[in-house]
Amino acid sequence: MLLEIKELNTYYGESHILHCVYIEIDQGEIVCLLGRNGVGKSTTLKSIIGLVKPQSGEILFNGQNVVGLPPHLIARLGVGYVPDDRRIFPTLTVRENLLMGVKPWQKKNRDGWSIEKIYKYFPALEARDEQKGGHLSGGEQQMLTIARTLMGNPVIILIDEPTEGLAPKIVETVEQVIREIYQNGVPLLLVEQNMRVALRLAGRIYVMSKGKVVFHGTTEDLKASKGVREKYLEV
Repeated sequence: MLLEIKELNTYYGESHILHCVYIEIDQGEIVCLLGRNGVGKSTTLKSIIGLVKPQSGEILFNGQNVVGLPPHLIARLGVGYVPDDRRIFPTLTVRENLLMGVKPWQKKNRDGWSIEKIYKYFPALEARDEQKGGHLSGGEQQMLTIARTLMGNPVIILIDEPTEGLAPKIVETVEQVIREIYQNGVPLLLVEQNMRVALRLAGRIYVMSKGKVVFHGTTEDLKASKGVREKYLEV
């Protein structure tokens, strides 16, 4: 198993946010963490990447427990993270933003991600090569954040709310980008509120409520679980 989360408990101060969370993702998978706003999905990703330190439990990446490691060391192991607030560099050009994603210690790999390869998968970014990041649309900024993460040649990518706040047409584009990343051999763990997006993209789905995993199964399992959808997902 590439990534295993076992009995994870995370707090913000005195507030117990994650309650014995478990998640698994292996090579060749898109897994989605689905649930309404405020149930602990983003905190789960932040716990994995080291932005929040869990109080107990294990996060095993390629068999190594990364709980307690700082984010930059977890990134060095091959975990890529796309935050929900994008965090592009608004005063740098698209190309400069991409170059910021290159890890100085990584070896050049013929099959790895380069600016040329990025532009093959993200032609909209190539057309904006010399434009400042702050001048891009919301959808273009989302693509740029994903592309910048790819420049570090991650083993796995965690993406937080990739379609939130985007127009339907841009959502389609972001979904296609995620599929192409997956087809290029990079597994993904997505956090989503949009059940329809999750059902279109993921092979397996975890549903969270109040900091706990309340459902785990395939997309077909979730489609067949009307009670789960009505109780935890549908507004």
